[in-house]
Amino acid sequence: MMQGTPILVLKEGTERERGKGATGNNIAAARAVADAVRSTLGPRGMDKMLVDSMGDITITNDGVTILKEVDVEHPAAKMLVEVAKTQDQQCGDGTTTAVVLAGELLKRSESLLEQGVHPTVITRGFQLAVQEGRRLLDTEIATAVKPEDEAILLDCAKTAMGSKGVLGARDELAGIAVKAVRKIAEQRGGKTVCDVDQIKVEKRHGGTISDTELIEGIVLDKERGHPRMPSEIGPAKIALLNSSLEIKKTEIESKINIKSPNQVQGFLDEEDKTFRKMVEAIKASGANVVVCQKGIDDVVLHYLAKEGIYAVKQVKESDLQKLARATGGKVVTGIKELSAADLGKAGKVEERKVGDDDMTFVTGCSNPRSVSILVRGGTEHVTQEVERSLQDALKVVGSVLEDGVVCPGGGATEVDLAVKLRKWASSVGGREQLAVEAFAQSLEAVPWALAENGGFDSIDTLIGLRSAHDGPGANKNVGVNLADGKAADMWKLRVIEPARVKRQALSSAVEVATMVLRIDDIIASKKSSPTPPGGAGGHDH
Repeated sequence: MMQGTPILVLKEGTERERGKGATGNNIAAARAVADAVRSTLGPRGMDKMLVDSMGDITITNDGVTILKEVDVEHPAAKMLVEVAKTQDQQCGDGTTTAVVLAGELLKRSESLLEQGVHPTVITRGFQLAVQEGRRLLDTEIATAVKPEDEAILLDCAKTAMGSKGVLGARDELAGIAVKAVRKIAEQRGGKTVCDVDQIKVEKRHGGTISDTELIEGIVLDKERGHPRMPSEIGPAKIALLNSSLEIKKTEIESKINIKSPNQVQGFLDEEDKTFRKMVEAIKASGANVVVCQKGIDDVVLHYLAKEGIYAVKQVKESDLQKLARATGGKVVTGIKELSAADLGKAGKVEERKVGDDDMTFVTGCSNPRSVSILVRGGTEHVTQEVERSLQDALKVVGSVLEDGVVCPGGGATEVDLAVKLRKWASSVGGREQLAVEAFAQSLEAVPWALAENGGFDSIDTLIGLRSAHDGPGANKNVGVNLADGKAADMWKLRVIEPARVKRQALSSAVEVATMVLRIDDIIASKKSSPTPPGGAGGHDH
């Protein structure tokens, strides 16, 4: 082989970065994402205003919403967005915490890399630290709660909403969230399961946040099908149909030849008869409300109105399923199969005007397994933010009911873990010990950011917290009191979070940091050039 001849393995135009440069680049990108959401952490955090390419505005304090709305380009930064999404799916809350933690872990790793510690050693140290951290969480920091303990559930809901912009109506919203989750919680195989998707959140702007109400039943975003139908029916027997009440068109093209004028009339009469049969079948089952997933012919609506039956058409499938759960009815495919046993029962079905729209309220269900929350607020942006806060609170209350374990908020859990892990680090030995210490230090980023966002001196706050958690009379529940920036007992201030939020945040942050640290080579192929306007491109898209 001749000396000095370059061998081209990769396609021309491919960018490649190796070694320290690649790692440094990735860490910088991930930290940039973490710094972007860092200022939203905690009750004193600031909001972000996001304007998308269509010009729609979102104003929010919710970590995952910010990261979803912002179009992140860098591949390493995208991984942090995934962390926030996972956290949101699993716990509903703690998205900002997870991202800030991941950013901090990478920042600390950078200085270890500069000291010559190998990335694999760092990641192994992090794995050891997170295992020990989860053990400490479960055995020493977390407190078990009973599902009957309503006060704790309320505190968790309030804490989850504390960082959102709904402070004024927080107590009322927390009460609504706890009630709603309580309604849909089920026992399955000896475990409590809370499927928060069974709670339908409808938002309408108008009124104030405190007009938000829990409806023990379902709210449909639809009006009655015909103005002559009764606007209120009670007690209601509801037929749930997922087929249409129309005459079906044939699959193949068909024509009808009519030779004389009276055949036309006969044809129309036959159509009318078919429609009448449909209505009679519904009446025979004893139903006085029909909720249909597909269309209903105008003639059918007319006959239903004559019979005094309330009908709603074009209802979403998910709403139909929720109605079935709320009223105890069954969704039926064809009218022929409809019987009295399939009907759902409700105390009242009525049409109410909410804001500018008419909506159908199905209320007074005896034991609804699915409920609705009608969110109100002064403007569109307010209702959206209230909805996001409620979703967080619902998930949090659900996870406390499912796991039955809570821990103190306000950075108390993180400081306690940091203090305990620092002591434990020396027993690890080897170079991994440095990584465990870095992990402990990273945890303190949470109380640090809380104090910083509250406008207090982070260093003073952190020193106060460390001394409260260490030494004689140590109290594991001491966190940042955001009224004065001093250390205070979080149980007394009623700042409580589900242990699941902390556990998930630790795990996801470490997983993502490990992934970013292990990359030592980035090979980015050349972006394909866009086709010139006018469709002169060589290939079809």
